[in-house]
Amino acid sequence: MSNLAHASPSHDHVSVPRHKYASKNIYQLLSKDAPDNADRDLARKYLAQQLAATRTYAGDLPADDNVLAEWISRNTEAVGHAYREYLAERKNGAPRRYFSNKSHALYFLKSVAPSKLVDGSWLYGLLQRWDDPDFYELIRIYLEELGDGVPEKNHVVLYKKLLATHGCGQWENLSDEHFVQGAIQLSLAYDAGHFLPELIGYNLGYEQLPLHLLITAFELNELGIDPYYFTLHVTVDSAGTGHAQKALQGLQRLMPRVGDKRAFYRRVMDGYKLNDLGASTTSVITSFDLETELIGILAAKSVVGKNMHSDYCRVAGRTVNDWLSVPEQIPDFLQSLESAGWIKRGEDVENSRFWRLIQGERAEMFGVFSAYEQQVLRDWIAAPRENAFVPPRVATHRAKQRSLGILGQHSARQHRPAETRGIIRHAFPRDDLDDQEFGSDLRLLEARIAMFDNKEEAMQALTALMSPAAHHTSAGLMATRVFIRLLDR
Repeated sequence: MSNLAHASPSHDHVSVPRHKYASKNIYQLLSKDAPDNADRDLARKYLAQQLAATRTYAGDLPADDNVLAEWISRNTEAVGHAYREYLAERKNGAPRRYFSNKSHALYFLKSVAPSKLVDGSWLYGLLQRWDDPDFYELIRIYLEELGDGVPEKNHVVLYKKLLATHGCGQWENLSDEHFVQGAIQLSLAYDAGHFLPELIGYNLGYEQLPLHLLITAFELNELGIDPYYFTLHVTVDSAGTGHAQKALQGLQRLMPRVGDKRAFYRRVMDGYKLNDLGASTTSVITSFDLETELIGILAAKSVVGKNMHSDYCRVAGRTVNDWLSVPEQIPDFLQSLESAGWIKRGEDVENSRFWRLIQGERAEMFGVFSAYEQQVLRDWIAAPRENAFVPPRVATHRAKQRSLGILGQHSARQHRPAETRGIIRHAFPRDDLDDQEFGSDLRLLEARIAMFDNKEEAMQALTALMSPAAHHTSAGLMATRVFIRLLDR
């Protein structure tokens, strides 16, 4: 989580009933363009359950808010020192600490996708307070998570591209534990008024620079995987001028001056501990087993594949269809492929006939396996059977868990004087529009926004397009850019 120099105390997870309050269900409900009141009510109850779970253990956030700046500085220094030690170890020949091979790294990218694809969403509900200067720092964090409307900087756009590049798009079947952080973030997004102190505390914890982020970026780069999504977070989360500093400033601005400050801060501390729930970076990394992952992939393929092979395709005297008819037989099937010489473990994959069925000029199974699935198979074949991976040495701290419903149908004002329609035209010059990036739909969007009489109406319409479900779309990116222009006027 945030204090990476000190391990957080271990705790038992509080089980959420696997029905309407399951994390995956809440995640799916709130991932819609506009969750209805019933969905939001479920999310409020879900979040209350998660907060109750955090109260069974102590967090590492100081009980005195006056020492937070020093605490952040001390943690940042400790993380920097630990990272220098890591780099020294690697320079002296130590193996990678996290990822045994490229498959392992891609497994990690897929496993944390539910939270990465709603990155920053917990702050969405604060956009409606755009005209209150006390919320400015927190709103700025959200806008920067959105890349200020620039596709190449938008965190969700970046992560989607990363998943697509490596064929890691199939993450929806992950366990409920993988959706906890995303469900928490979305629940905060749509109930910011009710859970404001908790939201502030969650944000404070999330925006601290963790050691695992630095190591992850380093090792991804070693394995030929673009680490930009992660290195971008290293820079934006800095304690000096980045999100960590803005998170602290946001807390300081919103701390009650007349009301019960201690009660408010206790809720902040509860929200901070929400970062500790669900699957973490380190738990995901240590859960990887190459052969188990390959077996899971082949078992999923067998649903269709059990009927797709001719009877002359036989391994150990049995048809391939027969082998695939019972998923539990997959481990024995792999062993039989090895024994028959179809797979040669520990050698170059090109020496395995089974691999050449998947990759090659005349590969009979070309296109059956995604890029990710091929990488898993490649690494499994290349690794000698006795070459088991030793679980990475990681601290026991928790991980940093990191629609366009077209604007309301406002009637056109037939006789509006031209000077009353200039709010967007002045804020968003025409030459900012790239017709290749923004098609006719977005030119229509610009025209509709320009019809609003005042800044308040425009900001409300723009906010609807900057939701967790829409901000990474073309319309959402454009809306973000317009929002920033108006916010800073």
